[in-house]
Amino acid sequence: MKTEGTTETITAIHTLVSEAREGRCARVIARLYSGWALFGERQFVRGYALLLPDPVVPTLNALGVEGRSAFLTDMTRLGDALLKVTGAVRINYAMFGNEEPALHAHVIPRYADEPEQLRTRHPWAYDWQAAPVFERAASRELADALLRELERLGVAKPMRFAPGANAPGS
Repeated sequence: MKTEGTTETITAIHTLVSEAREGRCARVIARLYSGWALFGERQFVRGYALLLPDPVVPTLNALGVEGRSAFLTDMTRLGDALLKVTGAVRINYAMFGNEEPALHAHVIPRYADEPEQLRTRHPWAYDWQAAPVFERAASRELADALLRELERLGVAKPMRFAPGANAPGS
């Protein structure tokens, strides 16, 4: 969608960042220096997360050197936290922007106990539509542990609202 009088396209990433700022996104894990860490809408693997820049930019290349460094550092620190908290064996990182033309990074824990036919395949081989939808209540322990680890790593910033405090149904 384009905003009236501008050529800027408003993407789902813009909407999620706005909801995160207002405490309306139940999927928020933490506010990081470059943006927002949040759980993926579909949890095809436990702890699948996204990093969204704030402010939203179209691509990694649209950031200056310092902005790129902050975003990539936050992305890998989110991966570090996921490794420690979930017991994953590795983290997959992906940035495309083809369907949602705004910078965002997928941070995907991979596990030794994934189904054999999917364990070494790319994450898009999973049936995402069949994956469970993220539910804050069911993921509270994981969310709290990730926030604590991100704070311990020194990359979490204070948030105006607790994650999802103003989300519908909270």
